[in-house]
Parts: sequence; structure tokens; C-alpha cells
Amino acid sequence: MIVDAYLDIGWNAISAGRGFLQPPASGYLVSRPSLVAAEIGLVFATLYTAPARARRSMRTGFVYQNAHEANLMATAQVNYYRSCGLDLIGDRAALAAYARGWKKGRLAGVLLMEGADPIETPSQLGAWTDRGVRIIGPAWGATRYSGGTGAPGGLTELGRQLLKAMRRKQVILDLSHMADQAVADAFGMWRGPVMASHSNARAIVPGDRQVTDETVAEIARRGGMVGVSFYRQHLRSSGRATLNDVVNHVVHHARSAGGPEHVGLGTDLDGGFDASHAPIDSLARLKGLPARLRLHFNRA
Repeated sequence: MIVDAYLDIGWNAISAGRGFLQPPASGYLVSRPSLVAAEIGLVFATLYTAPARARRSMRTGFVYQNAHEANLMATAQVNYYRSCGLDLIGDRAALAAYARGWKKGRLAGVLLMEGADPIETPSQLGAWTDRGVRIIGPAWGATRYSGGTGAPGGLTELGRQLLKAMRRKQVILDLSHMADQAVADAFGMWRGPVMASHSNARAIVPGDRQVTDETVAEIARRGGMVGVSFYRQHLRSSGRATLNDVVNHVVHHARSAGGPEHVGLGTDLDGGFDASHAPIDSLARLKGLPARLRLHFNRA
């Protein structure tokens, strides 16, 4: 079974009309049929909401002006996942049972909120965990909670309150998109489970969207994982991306983490980009990735 730790399924369906239950729209890769055919059995299905300032970069009018609008947009995505019949996994025991019993053709999800603005106040977190949210990334760009990609800054006071609430609710912290200072602030106060769902190696592709080797090492020290994104601009600085680029980032992260057990995939496929920006033209190509990786890690 392949696990993909980041897919904007609900966002793509509601904002762009690319339904999950049909074959992928022309030029795109992700749908339930294509995931199942590729033997992807578990996805971290996101609740992503775009702020108004992202209207042009995300090429969408489906944006929020305030936290209440973000709340409504994320709620619509939760409802979409349920309407699709996507089984949502809510705890470790259910995850272990699903993994043990998984068979080809089965697909389940874990809800991941990217950008915490839909949580109007930290005291509202319980309503989101009741809906199934198990992972939260406080940032995308800057949010009310955290500095983010292209927006340097640390955790805000509201962000610190949110992390305390997340710890009480045993929610996983996702560092992807968080600005460096916010990551440092989080490491200084966070004692719960941590990951970076879709973050590549800054040592290979410079920029604040990627993670440093030191961040990967600290995530691994805390027992977390880092997922490799398939977006071309995250994989290489120029030219067409291939699976070899994916392997390069996996191997680099594994060295930083002290082993491959802390590295996975968070492809972000179709998440604001089409297949022309991906290293594969079909999800079925993922079946060839384990053999490529074994060459590196067997040799190590």
C-alpha cells in the first residue's frame, strides 16, 4: 500500500469542479479511480482554503476575506469528503487495523488542515477534531497563527494558543509552509507528534518553501516524518522533473533524518498545478518508485 501524505482533493473538487469519483480531468492525475489503480490506499486529504491575496497566484475566485469565510469553505470540504464516501481514519488503533486489513481497491483518508485560518479561535478546535481533523498546518502564507511561505515571522500569540489546544486534543503538527522562525518557535514549545507533510530539501532547491536539513533531523528525532512533494519547482530549480528528482529528495531527507523510515510521499499532485508540472504522467508510475529507492538504501 502506498500512502500519500498530501492531496488537495476537496479543494480541487469545490474550487475547480474536478470531481473525485470520476476519472481525472484532462491534464490532471488524481481521482479515486486513479488512486485505487495505483495501489494508493491512504491519503491525507486536505482542508485547504485560499486567502483573498492568493486570488491571482492560485487562479481562483474561491477565496476568503476573513476567518468565518475560511471556516465555511473548509466545512464544505469536510462535507464533500463524506459525500464521496471516503472513510476517515480517526485514531491510531483504526489506522493500524486498516493497514493490517488493507486490500487492493480500498482507500481511506486522514483529514489535514493546511492553513489554520478556518479555526476562528483556538477554543473552536474541538469542533474540528469532532469533524475528523487529525493534522493541522498552521501556515500556508501568513495566517493569523503563523508566519508562512513568502511571509517571514514566528508564531503569533494566537498561534501559541492553538498549539496548546492541539496538544490537548492530540492533533499532529504539520510544519510544511511554516516560516523558519515559526518552526523554531514550534520546536521550542511543542511536545506532540510532528511532521512536514509536503516539504522538499532546501539544500537541493533553495527557498523558504523547502525545509532545512536541521529541521528534518529534528522532526526525525521526535519520531515524525517528512513527505516529498511532486511539484516541479519543489523538485528542481529548472527543467523537467522526473522520478529521479523525487529519489534525490528522498535520499537527501533520509540522510538528514538518519534513515528512510522518516521519509515518505506528500505529492501535492493537482494541488494548484497540472500534470505538466509533475514528474509523472500517471499515478501508475509510482509503482516503479520502490525499486529505484531500494537501489539507494540497499547500497547504504
